[in-house]
Amino acid sequence: MALVDLLLVLVLLQYVHFSVLVAKARVTYEVKAPATSGNAIFERYYRVQMNTLELLILLLPGVWLASKYLPAAWVAVLCGIYLLGRVVYLRAYVADPGKRSLGFLLSFAPILLLLLAGLYGSVRVLLGL
Repeated sequence: MALVDLLLVLVLLQYVHFSVLVAKARVTYEVKAPATSGNAIFERYYRVQMNTLELLILLLPGVWLASKYLPAAWVAVLCGIYLLGRVVYLRAYVADPGKRSLGFLLSFAPILLLLLAGLYGSVRVLLGL
């Protein structure tokens, strides 16, 4: 379980890093708070951060639920794929938003699998299987 905890810390630190990138882009492209538009590159960094936040709302409970029913190593692998997916997403989205699909898939698919594992495990327990 410590490996899953470590990966969750990395997931959260990755989000902090994305937030720092938005702050740097705000300065670089002179987008003064509270504005969230005005420069296309800044907006891309901002959307990566916001999309990551949107996925974290699903990832964190998904990890918690799946950890109850799956081996920790499997959950850790899925978290690792999510982390990689977010890096791919960031790089692709900032370069060309039209090419973000692979990064999104690598981020979303692990979340879906974690949630399905939690659903499957909880239903099995409820049915006494």
